[in-house]
Amino acid sequence: MSNMDEHEIGQLIGEEGFTKMVAAFYQKVKTDDLIGAMYPQDDWAGSEERLREFLIFRFGGSDRYLQKRGHPRLRMRHAPFKIGQAERDRWLKLMNEAMEDVPLDPLAQQHLIAFFTNVADFMRNVDE
Repeated sequence: MSNMDEHEIGQLIGEEGFTKMVAAFYQKVKTDDLIGAMYPQDDWAGSEERLREFLIFRFGGSDRYLQKRGHPRLRMRHAPFKIGQAERDRWLKLMNEAMEDVPLDPLAQQHLIAFFTNVADFMRNVDE
C-alpha cells in the first residue's frame, strides 16, 4: 500500500463519495440485528450526517463537523454502548460492504479500511 496522506485520500473520495459510502453503510445498519439497535431509531438522518461530516473533516475537507460538534471525542460519545469484538467486527463488515457498494478508488479504499480498523479497535470498551 503506497503512502497517502489524509488530504489525498479525501480528494480521491470527495464529499460525494463519502456521502454515498455513509448512506450505503446506514442502509445496512438499519436492518442489522447486532448493531442496529445501538443507533437512535428516531434520528437516522442525524447519525448519518454526523458520520459523513466527521469523515469529510477527518480527511481534509470541510470543518462543518467541528463547527457543529466540537472535538470528536469518539470514545466518550460511544461509551454508553457495549462495543465488544462482535460489534467491532460487524461494524467493520458493514462499512467494508458499503465501500464495495459505492465503489471507491481502490487505493483510497485500502487506506480507509486501515483507518476504520484502527478506529473500530479503539472503540472497543468490553472484553469478551
